[in-house]
Amino acid sequence: MAAAYELKVDAGEVRRDDAQVALAAKFDALHESLASLPPVPVRTDDPTQSSCTNSSPLLLLLARPLASAQSFLRKKFRLWFFGPPPRGIYIHGPVGVGKSFLMDLFYASVSVPDDDSCYKNDSHKHAKVTKRRVHFHEFMLDVHHRIFVYKQKHPRGDAIPIIAQQLAQEAQLLCFDEFQVTEIADAMILKRLFSLLLLDWNVVMVATSNRSPDALYEGGINRSLFLPFIDMLKHTSDIISMEDSRKDYRLENRACGQAYFWSNKDVHGDSNINNNMQAQLEEIFGGTASGTEAESIPVLFGRTVQVARLNDRCAWFNFSELCYQPLGAADYISLCRRFPVLIMDRVPQLDANYLNEARRFVTLIDACYESRTRLVLAAQVPLDELFVDFEAQVQSSDGDEELFVSEKGGNSSSFATTMIRTKEGEYIEWSATGLIGVSLAQFSAANDLAFSFRRAASRLVEMGGKEWGRQ
Repeated sequence: MAAAYELKVDAGEVRRDDAQVALAAKFDALHESLASLPPVPVRTDDPTQSSCTNSSPLLLLLARPLASAQSFLRKKFRLWFFGPPPRGIYIHGPVGVGKSFLMDLFYASVSVPDDDSCYKNDSHKHAKVTKRRVHFHEFMLDVHHRIFVYKQKHPRGDAIPIIAQQLAQEAQLLCFDEFQVTEIADAMILKRLFSLLLLDWNVVMVATSNRSPDALYEGGINRSLFLPFIDMLKHTSDIISMEDSRKDYRLENRACGQAYFWSNKDVHGDSNINNNMQAQLEEIFGGTASGTEAESIPVLFGRTVQVARLNDRCAWFNFSELCYQPLGAADYISLCRRFPVLIMDRVPQLDANYLNEARRFVTLIDACYESRTRLVLAAQVPLDELFVDFEAQVQSSDGDEELFVSEKGGNSSSFATTMIRTKEGEYIEWSATGLIGVSLAQFSAANDLAFSFRRAASRLVEMGGKEWGRQ
């Protein structure tokens, strides 16, 4: 992989960076150690479901201890026969320093096995492994969907061991971009799922993140239950810090495409600037936005997202349609899969008054970035003023928690339950990820949002280039 990096340096595609050179060497060492990965056993059905689903409570009670014993014996056998598995790599640091770029170079360097290579005795010597590269948002949506499907058939079954086995048999190498944990449901799933993946099935994980392991899910509800996952992550992965790399290389190539427009008046106003901006948006859209039929886009978990203005390649929304509604990563990923171009107008300046809306907007940017979907924005402020930093702190009174946001002001509240108060004063159950029972009005989620602003702003600059987007 280091050789591929040097080729890009020699070609002038990237500038040599000492931190990147050191990370490339780490990836080369991991690539070599992948040759020692043991083969994954042939997939089997749930060993407990067929015999226990309709059996006595005693058999149901014994099912999990029996599965744990099988897991222990399998782990000991692989350790004795193959030796310790390769250690993964967890890279954390500021935005734009090359974390994802180098991970993608490494991922491309890893060969996948031929159809019959699993039957050849020497196939493992060439470090050919099954692999998967995915944004962490999308991975967790996939996991939740697998749980949903499994529970439809086995309401009383334990889905996590089965899903861990499925994932291990699909990919021995998992590469995650933007590893982050902000939801209590995800935190609890990760602890069990990755214990099985990394310790039982010897899956190798590579991840990039803006957070160090010790800062994951910081301030989250019941975080003490999540701490064993952090210890396991440190035990199974080399932790690489790029915190000292402060150069955001995305900003060196300033936006030169037509992807961001702004005016301090509404886009549909009467000024010449607004009229010109509207004309440019309509040109990108491919015609006027009126007279098209609405379309219902299918989303995971049996939901749909409605698109009122669209053609075969582009959908046009205003900010409220995508960010004031209870939408999340699943909805935005479905839109990106359906349309190569998304237009959003009436984007306000995002400060502490828009906690929930800003979180959805950042999630949309991540989905567009991962899928290379062209995102065209018409906003009320210039790009470098779009995101306003803020800080959050939690104060407690009589067991109730109130989230106070400083700097630009604004506040949101919850009572450490699944309920959230809307701007109209109503209390509803709500989740920006599409998962029921998760409130974003929590300390960790608010601070994660402020942290994500820098990544989102950096990505928007890169996404404004002329070459950005699916061809």
